[in-house]
Amino acid sequence: MKASLRKGGLRDVDSSLEGYTREQEDRAMNVILLGPPGAGKGTQGHRLSERYSIPEVSTGDILRAAVRQGTPLGQEAKSYMDRGALVPDGVIIGIVRERLAQDDTEGGFILDGFPRTVAQAEALTRMSEEQKRPIEHVLSIEVPQQELLQRLAGRRQTEGRRDDTDEAIRHRLEVYAHETAPLIDFYRRQGLLRCIAGVGTVDEIFQRIMVVL
Repeated sequence: MKASLRKGGLRDVDSSLEGYTREQEDRAMNVILLGPPGAGKGTQGHRLSERYSIPEVSTGDILRAAVRQGTPLGQEAKSYMDRGALVPDGVIIGIVRERLAQDDTEGGFILDGFPRTVAQAEALTRMSEEQKRPIEHVLSIEVPQQELLQRLAGRRQTEGRRDDTDEAIRHRLEVYAHETAPLIDFYRRQGLLRCIAGVGTVDEIFQRIMVVL
């Protein structure tokens, strides 16, 4: 679907979405959300989850749930976390596999925080092929670094996170860029990448996402 974001922009998009949304709701939708800290992935993931009645699967949430429930993979993950080590890809992939096997994902899912590396992306591709549930869209929410710095600095003040210094914030953004650049190239080559301008109101960004789905 193509809709203009110029003159009459959001009204034109909104009026064209109703029938298209009904069409999308008739089939499963498997989506990956990418974006740096402060890009608003959680907000947009929640809105997509509500719109399509599919779960938003956050790696952090399901990892903590597996640890809390004491599943075999959760216990293995905890052994790494307790000593301050990174949880290996194999464990993360196993926990994601278990979550995507649950009944509420039959109509689709939104992955937030996974994959983080090309190795994880390749494992997800194999998993999707095995289950005949292909990834359809990889949404990369893109925000200029200066805007991200302002957002994260504001979050630091409102949430009282004194350890989140400007230097720490810059480091997090650099780590994300370093880890994600190969991942973006990976999905671009597959023709799945959808770049979304992440500046504007929450509604404006959501409308841009709806146009590309």
